[in-house]
Amino acid sequence: MDRPITGRFAPSPSGRMHLGNIYTALLSWLSVKSRGGRWILRIEDLDPQRSRHEHAVMIEDDLRWLGLEPDEGGLEGKGEAGPYVQSLRGDIYEAMFGRLADAGLVYPCRCRRADTLATQAPHQSDGRIVYRGTCRPGTPPFSCDTAVSGCAWRLYVPDCEIVFDDVIYGRNSANLARDCGDFVVRRADRAWAYQLAVVADDALMGVTEVVRGCDLLLSTAQQIYLYGLLGFEPPVFCHLPLLCNSAGQRLSKRDSSLSMESLRRDYTPEKLIGHIAALAGISDSDRPVTADELAATFDINKVGRKDKTV
Repeated sequence: MDRPITGRFAPSPSGRMHLGNIYTALLSWLSVKSRGGRWILRIEDLDPQRSRHEHAVMIEDDLRWLGLEPDEGGLEGKGEAGPYVQSLRGDIYEAMFGRLADAGLVYPCRCRRADTLATQAPHQSDGRIVYRGTCRPGTPPFSCDTAVSGCAWRLYVPDCEIVFDDVIYGRNSANLARDCGDFVVRRADRAWAYQLAVVADDALMGVTEVVRGCDLLLSTAQQIYLYGLLGFEPPVFCHLPLLCNSAGQRLSKRDSSLSMESLRRDYTPEKLIGHIAALAGISDSDRPVTADELAATFDINKVGRKDKTV
């Protein structure tokens, strides 16, 4: 039986959303709604140093202002797969980690550089360094006490090729050992790492399609590997070309002029959605339009692969 079409938007509440976040949210919403699917909002607040409840509240308010109402999720957690806030899902991640440990595939690591970034989505533009196995104790299965403190925990990856088809970028492949390396699934401070949490959440929430920026393409191989280890079917992946500033850098929360605070002051919801639709290439003009109106004629293939300059 085919799984029901389910997409998700999973922002980190580390600041106010910007135009790039809204671009991703809108295209994710359109992709599932144009086919009668459901859309989930998940708050990815794994990093206690960067995440703020007030930012999550603003995220929900900004999405409602745009007319992008989730069918499930959010802070109130409507739906059967909740909670939809990652900081409340620790028991779930513990169980998934236990499966990997029981299979002898994780080991303690005292190298700290990657540990500090492990709860964040690992964008390729952030200069990620492939881990070379400094602390790896040999070849799996590993036998170790997962209750030991003061170290991160890494997942062993084999020297193998992961091949997948992306909706926009077509056939992709990555060698886990060469291109990714053993990656952190739990930080030394006991916070859960992004890769483990996102796979567990998407699988258990029934997500069938992941729409996100193309700088996360390489993460797909790691996640597909994790899906297999945990016994889940991976979703379809659709990576979007990035929205970039005039210097060619992907938009970030540092681009304050494109934050939702500024955008809500300068645009109506319809005008902003029309502007994004024109940038994305799914509309021939930037005329004001609602998300519901766009869904009637939405075609993801119009987006193309070329990054967009705002």
